[in-house]
Amino acid sequence: MTEPGPCGSRRRTPAAILAAATLALCLGSGGTARAQPAVYPFTVEGKVVSVTDGDTIKVLVGRSQLRIRLNGIDAPEYRQAYGRKSKDYLASLVAGKRAEVIVRDTDRYGRWVGDVLVDGKSANAQMVAAGMAWFYAAYSKDENLAELEREARAEGRGLWADPGPTPPWEFRRLRRTRSR
Repeated sequence: MTEPGPCGSRRRTPAAILAAATLALCLGSGGTARAQPAVYPFTVEGKVVSVTDGDTIKVLVGRSQLRIRLNGIDAPEYRQAYGRKSKDYLASLVAGKRAEVIVRDTDRYGRWVGDVLVDGKSANAQMVAAGMAWFYAAYSKDENLAELEREARAEGRGLWADPGPTPPWEFRRLRRTRSR
Protein backbone atom coordinates (compact mmCIF):
# COMPACT_ATOMS: atom_id res chain seq x y z
CA MET A 1 0.00 0.00 0.00
CA THR A 2 3.03 2.26 0.13
CA GLU A 3 5.85 2.57 -2.32
CA PRO A 4 9.10 4.53 -2.33
CA GLY A 5 8.77 8.22 -3.16
CA PRO A 6 11.20 11.11 -3.61
CA CYS A 7 13.65 12.06 -0.86
CA GLY A 8 12.98 8.90 1.14
CA SER A 9 9.29 9.71 1.64
CA ARG A 10 6.62 7.05 1.30
CA ARG A 11 4.07 7.29 -1.51
CA ARG A 12 0.61 6.20 -0.40
CA THR A 13 -1.79 4.79 -2.91
CA PRO A 14 -5.38 6.11 -2.88
CA ALA A 15 -6.49 2.78 -1.41
CA ALA A 16 -3.98 3.17 1.43
CA ILE A 17 -5.18 6.71 2.15
CA LEU A 18 -8.80 5.62 2.30
CA ALA A 19 -7.94 2.59 4.43
CA ALA A 20 -5.97 4.75 6.86
CA ALA A 21 -8.81 7.28 7.08
CA THR A 22 -11.35 4.52 7.71
CA LEU A 23 -9.11 2.92 10.32
CA ALA A 24 -8.58 6.26 12.06
CA LEU A 25 -12.34 6.77 12.30
CA CYS A 26 -12.92 3.28 13.63
CA LEU A 27 -10.23 3.42 16.30
CA GLY A 28 -10.95 5.06 19.58
CA SER A 29 -11.86 4.48 23.17
CA GLY A 30 -15.31 4.45 24.68
CA GLY A 31 -16.96 4.65 21.28
CA THR A 32 -15.24 7.95 20.44
CA ALA A 33 -13.53 8.13 17.06
CA ARG A 34 -9.98 9.42 17.38
CA ALA A 35 -7.45 9.94 14.60
CA GLN A 36 -4.14 8.18 15.01
CA PRO A 37 -0.91 10.10 14.37
CA ALA A 38 0.36 9.93 10.80
CA VAL A 39 3.93 9.17 9.84
CA TYR A 40 5.30 12.15 7.90
CA PRO A 41 6.40 12.76 5.26
CA PHE A 42 4.44 10.76 2.74
CA THR A 43 3.54 11.47 -0.86
CA VAL A 44 0.23 11.44 -2.71
CA GLU A 45 -0.52 12.19 -6.33
CA GLY A 46 -3.67 13.47 -7.94
CA LYS A 47 -5.31 16.09 -10.10
CA VAL A 48 -5.70 19.65 -8.78
CA VAL A 49 -9.45 20.22 -9.05
CA SER A 50 -9.70 23.65 -7.41
CA VAL A 51 -7.70 26.51 -5.98
CA THR A 52 -9.26 27.94 -2.82
CA ASP A 53 -6.83 30.84 -2.42
CA GLY A 54 -3.14 31.57 -2.88
CA ASP A 55 -2.00 28.88 -0.47
CA THR A 56 -4.73 26.21 -0.46
CA ILE A 57 -5.81 23.76 -3.16
CA LYS A 58 -7.99 20.66 -3.52
CA VAL A 59 -6.46 17.56 -5.06
CA LEU A 60 -8.51 14.62 -6.29
CA VAL A 61 -6.88 11.39 -5.13
CA GLY A 62 -8.95 8.38 -6.09
CA ARG A 63 -12.49 9.49 -5.26
CA SER A 64 -11.48 11.82 -2.43
CA GLN A 65 -10.87 15.54 -2.67
CA LEU A 66 -8.09 16.43 -0.26
CA ARG A 67 -7.52 19.97 1.01
CA ILE A 68 -3.84 20.84 0.81
CA ARG A 69 -2.25 23.90 2.45
CA LEU A 70 1.03 24.81 0.75
CA ASN A 71 3.89 24.32 3.19
CA GLY A 72 6.07 27.26 4.24
CA ILE A 73 4.07 30.04 2.61
CA ASP A 74 1.24 32.39 3.52
CA ALA A 75 -0.63 34.13 0.72
CA PRO A 76 -2.75 37.28 0.97
CA GLU A 77 -6.34 36.68 2.03
CA TYR A 78 -8.90 36.89 -0.77
CA ARG A 79 -10.24 40.29 0.41
CA GLN A 80 -6.75 41.62 0.98
CA ALA A 81 -4.59 43.48 -1.56
CA TYR A 82 -3.13 40.91 -4.00
CA GLY A 83 -5.48 38.22 -2.68
CA ARG A 84 -7.19 37.62 -6.01
CA LYS A 85 -3.93 37.94 -7.97
CA SER A 86 -2.28 35.41 -5.66
CA LYS A 87 -5.12 32.91 -6.15
CA ASP A 88 -5.10 33.43 -9.91
CA TYR A 89 -1.34 32.96 -10.08
CA LEU A 90 -1.49 29.70 -8.13
CA ALA A 91 -4.31 28.55 -10.41
CA SER A 92 -2.13 29.28 -13.46
CA LEU A 93 0.54 27.02 -11.97
CA VAL A 94 -1.55 24.04 -10.83
CA ALA A 95 -5.24 24.07 -11.83
CA GLY A 96 -6.29 20.98 -13.74
CA LYS A 97 -2.79 19.50 -13.58
CA ARG A 98 -1.42 16.36 -11.95
CA ALA A 99 0.38 17.20 -8.74
CA GLU A 100 2.66 15.33 -6.44
CA VAL A 101 2.18 16.41 -2.82
CA ILE A 102 4.78 15.66 -0.18
CA VAL A 103 2.62 15.82 2.93
CA ARG A 104 4.56 17.16 5.91
CA ASP A 105 1.87 17.77 8.54
CA THR A 106 -1.80 18.50 9.23
CA ASP A 107 -2.92 21.98 10.29
CA ARG A 108 -5.51 22.94 12.89
CA TYR A 109 -8.22 23.05 10.19
CA GLY A 110 -7.61 19.43 9.17
CA ARG A 111 -5.84 20.31 5.92
CA TRP A 112 -2.74 18.43 4.91
CA VAL A 113 0.27 20.73 4.74
CA GLY A 114 2.64 19.88 1.96
CA ASP A 115 5.02 20.73 -0.83
CA VAL A 116 3.14 20.77 -4.14
CA LEU A 117 5.08 19.73 -7.22
CA VAL A 118 3.74 20.07 -10.76
CA ASP A 119 6.00 18.96 -13.60
CA GLY A 120 8.79 18.64 -11.01
CA LYS A 121 8.56 22.31 -9.99
CA SER A 122 7.58 23.52 -6.53
CA ALA A 123 4.42 25.63 -6.58
CA ASN A 124 5.32 26.77 -3.05
CA ALA A 125 8.64 28.23 -4.26
CA GLN A 126 7.12 29.71 -7.41
CA MET A 127 4.51 31.59 -5.35
CA VAL A 128 7.18 33.18 -3.15
CA ALA A 129 9.55 33.90 -6.07
CA ALA A 130 6.78 35.72 -7.97
CA GLY A 131 5.92 37.84 -4.93
CA MET A 132 2.49 36.23 -4.60
CA ALA A 133 3.06 34.87 -1.08
CA TRP A 134 5.19 35.42 1.99
CA PHE A 135 7.67 32.90 3.33
CA TYR A 136 5.90 31.77 6.52
CA ALA A 137 8.85 31.84 8.92
CA ALA A 138 6.62 31.10 11.93
CA TYR A 139 5.98 27.61 10.53
CA SER A 140 8.96 26.89 8.30
CA LYS A 141 12.75 27.03 8.40
CA ASP A 142 13.14 26.56 4.63
CA GLU A 143 16.08 28.81 3.74
CA ASN A 144 15.33 28.47 0.02
CA LEU A 145 11.90 30.07 0.53
CA ALA A 146 13.45 32.77 2.74
CA GLU A 147 15.97 33.61 0.00
CA LEU A 148 13.28 33.64 -2.70
CA GLU A 149 11.31 36.16 -0.63
CA ARG A 150 14.39 38.37 -0.14
CA GLU A 151 14.93 38.38 -3.92
CA ALA A 152 11.26 39.13 -4.69
CA ARG A 153 11.29 42.01 -2.17
CA ALA A 154 14.52 43.45 -3.58
CA GLU A 155 13.14 43.35 -7.13
CA GLY A 156 9.66 44.62 -6.18
CA ARG A 157 7.86 41.61 -7.63
CA GLY A 158 4.15 41.05 -7.04
CA LEU A 159 2.93 42.27 -3.67
CA TRP A 160 6.40 43.72 -2.99
CA ALA A 161 5.59 46.47 -5.52
CA ASP A 162 3.61 48.04 -2.65
CA PRO A 163 5.76 50.00 -0.18
CA GLY A 164 4.37 48.28 2.92
CA PRO A 165 2.24 45.22 2.21
CA THR A 166 0.35 43.82 5.19
CA PRO A 167 1.25 40.20 5.95
CA PRO A 168 -1.81 37.92 5.92
CA TRP A 169 -1.29 36.84 9.55
CA GLU A 170 -1.56 40.52 10.59
CA PHE A 171 -4.57 41.06 8.30
CA ARG A 172 -6.34 38.08 9.93
CA ARG A 173 -5.44 39.28 13.43
CA LEU A 174 -6.80 42.78 12.71
CA ARG A 175 -10.05 41.33 11.33
CA ARG A 176 -10.50 39.14 14.41
CA THR A 177 -9.88 42.15 16.67
CA ARG A 178 -12.41 44.29 14.78
CA SER A 179 -15.09 41.58 14.87
CA ARG A 180 -14.99 41.36 18.66
